[in-house]
Amino acid sequence: MAKKTFIGTLSLLLALGVAGVASARDLSDCERNGSQARMAASSTNKEKLVAPPASASGCPDLSADAKAAAPAAQPDTANASPAPQAPATGALPAEVGASSIIHAKDFTVLVKRPENPSAETLVLLHGSGGDETTLMSLASRMAPRAVLMGVRGRVVQDGKKRWYKRITPTQFDQNDIRGEANAFANFLAGMVKVKKLDLDHTTFLGYSNGANLLAALSVLHPGLIERAILLRPMSVLDKVPEVSLSGTRFLVVAGGADQTYAPLAPALEAMLRDHGARLEVRTIKADHGLGDEDVKVVGDWLARASAVSLN
Repeated sequence: MAKKTFIGTLSLLLALGVAGVASARDLSDCERNGSQARMAASSTNKEKLVAPPASASGCPDLSADAKAAAPAAQPDTANASPAPQAPATGALPAEVGASSIIHAKDFTVLVKRPENPSAETLVLLHGSGGDETTLMSLASRMAPRAVLMGVRGRVVQDGKKRWYKRITPTQFDQNDIRGEANAFANFLAGMVKVKKLDLDHTTFLGYSNGANLLAALSVLHPGLIERAILLRPMSVLDKVPEVSLSGTRFLVVAGGADQTYAPLAPALEAMLRDHGARLEVRTIKADHGLGDEDVKVVGDWLARASAVSLN
């Protein structure tokens, strides 16, 4: 009921032309001194994540099979169909196994359907320096039968795409966070209104900067998100509204060797619990980069979540 009320309110705002807009430019919040994980192409075409030399983006989201199919520092297009066609605005691919790029409410979206799709959709929010393609390869291993929807953040600084403006590696523009959260919520409401997205069968997955936006979105627009996976997150809101997250389930995956952000994850976990969210927390042997253990942890959690929803 809360979700329907929320969607109805946002639909009215859409009709009035209200949308959060951010023109700020920002740097990557996963760029830092010290131990920063990066990925590079494997010498073979195996689905394995390894630590490479520094990349241009500084945000290691790509798996080795994707990097092997694309030049260094290029987005992950390994799983994309050749030359995907962009249909009319708001259209999603109807063909099984299809891949389409769409543009809706100021957001660029890549939608991919597996050969044998389930009723579930996984909405992907990349980390700093990524884009709508970056998490596709990894997500296809986490949820092989889910429809994947990769969304590109609107904020750009020094050529790096982000979800909100950064001031320092651990301090962020509060107005920009709220503005971009509002814009993303309006985008989702529009997709629901035209029946292109069913939030009852949607899980959100965010990495780093994208995970932080999801966590902020959950408290700024309670009732919108039911299930979210937060990879290498931290809390970014200085002031958190007093809302209930009793209907939201989170998986938080921190990297034990992530020297900058792992120490900040407990504050986010405490905030989510204090607001009533159902929370599972895992700390794995990893730094800020993503790897095979993330695939296993997320895949297991999604399988359990699916079993619960069926019961």
